[in-house]
Amino acid sequence: MASEQQGERLRASYWVETPLKAEDAAAILAGEQSTGTFVAVPGETEDLKIRHAARVERVEELETVAEPSLPGSRPAGGPYRRARVEVSWPIENFGYNLPAILSTVQGNLFEIAQFSGLRLLDIDFPASFAERFPGPRRGVAGTRELTGAHKGPLIGTIIKPSVGLKPEATAAMVGQLAEAGIDFVKDDELMANPPHAPFNERVDAVMRVINDHADRTGKRVMFAFNVTDEHDAMLRHYDKVVESGGTCAMVSLHSVGLTGAKRLAEQGDLAVHGHRNGWGMLTRHPVIGADYVPYIKLWRLAGVDQLHVNGVANKFWEPDDSVVRSIEACHAPLLGQQNAALPVVSSGQWGGQAFETYRRTGTLDLLYQAGGGVMAHPGGPAAGVRALRQAWDAAAAGLSLAEAAEANQEFRQSVERFGDAETKKQVFGEPSS
Repeated sequence: MASEQQGERLRASYWVETPLKAEDAAAILAGEQSTGTFVAVPGETEDLKIRHAARVERVEELETVAEPSLPGSRPAGGPYRRARVEVSWPIENFGYNLPAILSTVQGNLFEIAQFSGLRLLDIDFPASFAERFPGPRRGVAGTRELTGAHKGPLIGTIIKPSVGLKPEATAAMVGQLAEAGIDFVKDDELMANPPHAPFNERVDAVMRVINDHADRTGKRVMFAFNVTDEHDAMLRHYDKVVESGGTCAMVSLHSVGLTGAKRLAEQGDLAVHGHRNGWGMLTRHPVIGADYVPYIKLWRLAGVDQLHVNGVANKFWEPDDSVVRSIEACHAPLLGQQNAALPVVSSGQWGGQAFETYRRTGTLDLLYQAGGGVMAHPGGPAAGVRALRQAWDAAAAGLSLAEAAEANQEFRQSVERFGDAETKKQVFGEPSS
């Protein structure tokens, strides 16, 4: 492995804010995250530092501000300089160890007193990682194959209420959705293995419905069962889904970590649906944490097939630009991986957002999840599914939202039920006084 790694370096880029010169602060970051400590120590030879020290590759000065964005930076007092910096590490420092890499690129550096703001922007991996991390086994193409949904976006929904439904009630809802022509249904992230709906009982009830529907129609709806649990229990849940004829396991990525997600992906029998609940804690403030793009790369290296990316005009805080970057990062070439990850677009979605999503991304290779947008449609779930397909067909054909509503009754009903005032004005005109 040493010869394979010789000369290869992993690179990470950051946005920083500091009361020091940007170059000096970047050097402190590099030292803290490799060979350095606050004072010279025995054994820290020049040869060792040359071989193992992190290196500042680039510093791009940005603006200066008078006040620190975060408390506790030292030395106190401005001005506070902002910059983009790139740091690299020899991969001898951590090898092909994803958790150790995560410790390197986002470890103690967020606690360094010389920074009043710091954010991880991206990670670039050396070429030798391609052989060790082939990426998603299924991703976009494999998910389409498993669902039989070969054209347009995959249309999906989430079982609601989030918790409280008994297994048979869940199965009845899945049966209704299967008859409606849905491609994908998932457990909510809050529904794991609770006493009111034990995992095995839920799988048995839901898969009876899905298998029966597949036998009658030839279409097998993909249900993402939430296997998130302690390590051994999680693997037992996974095996239960396989034995029952299921095609997908859902996991809460930040609950089980890189190693848990990678272990699931390595089982190889199911598509792995990665839910990012908890992500806002790591990203919401713009001057600390991380962008989602480097995390997408890590989860793809771990082998996760489907990754949540939020949605355009979503119900949460995330700006559309960030969502678009995440969708693009799921599809972007990465170390020659054969399968791109499937972006899972969700959060307050209905057909109305299809037009802007398609305009901004130009892709139909995504899973479009709408909870209320399907289940609360005035015509029922089947009409909700048709409305989503109508919206996406119209968007891909270059029609406007108003034109789509004029041509499609179910989508027009969606506008009336879910649209905001501006959208309704486009379709129905000014309300009568």
